[in-house]
Amino acid sequence: MASGDPPPHVARFGDELRRFRKEAGLSQERLAVHLDCSPSLVSHIECGKRVPQRHQADAADRFFGTGEHFARLWRNIHEAAYGPHWYARWAEEIEPGARTLRSWDPFLIPGLLQTEAYARAVIAGGLAPPHEVENRVRARMARQHILDRDDPPELWVLIDETVVNRPIGDGEVMAAQLEHLLTAADRPNITVQVVPRETRTTVGLMSGFIIAESSDAPTAVSIESAGHGEVSADKDLVCRVWAIYDRLRAEAYRAVDSAKKIKEVRDQWTENPET
Repeated sequence: MASGDPPPHVARFGDELRRFRKEAGLSQERLAVHLDCSPSLVSHIECGKRVPQRHQADAADRFFGTGEHFARLWRNIHEAAYGPHWYARWAEEIEPGARTLRSWDPFLIPGLLQTEAYARAVIAGGLAPPHEVENRVRARMARQHILDRDDPPELWVLIDETVVNRPIGDGEVMAAQLEHLLTAADRPNITVQVVPRETRTTVGLMSGFIIAESSDAPTAVSIESAGHGEVSADKDLVCRVWAIYDRLRAEAYRAVDSAKKIKEVRDQWTENPET
């Protein structure tokens, strides 16, 4: 696949949509009415330039009478791009609409602040098949666009101190990643705090999570541990996760002290790039 080509599953969805539209003798303008979107969006989806939303896949199935054909193609896109199917709704609907995101990461730099090289090392070292690694890297980088909007969300990041010391890739990758983390932390909407490795609380050590607050939707959480994940707006679960977040943040270094810790480790990785 050339660097400018769409991911295979996105291209397949577009090809199928175009095929069914032409067989039905429809213009893009006519199909857009049935998919409840603009003709330009239909064009972009058919060309593989835009990823379709789930409701557009469902609408295509209803209109063309194709059962779950387009729904399956949509699932293929999101399972390839984001990994487990449970995460697709978070990445496509909840996270982009959040006004505040609070994350806790005991194992890795959070995906919203990963460099491309760091993300590639993480994904390649996981369970993703080799042919899907680049798709998932692109998807992770695309998620970060919410931080570059005119109205970016507030992002509050807690990371365990072991994360900045854990080698992902080589020392060059780590040094660049920590420099990127420091640059991000300089933004007015992003706060990064390190939780000391000798913290006395053990809450949160089993899994990472993100809390998403939105102005027009209930607060939701995404919880992920090895081999399992969950996205939920259940009030009791949200309250429990938020309580864990508050306890962890109470143990964390202040933002300015966290930056000093990160700089120290960045310098170590810079001095020892072969580590």
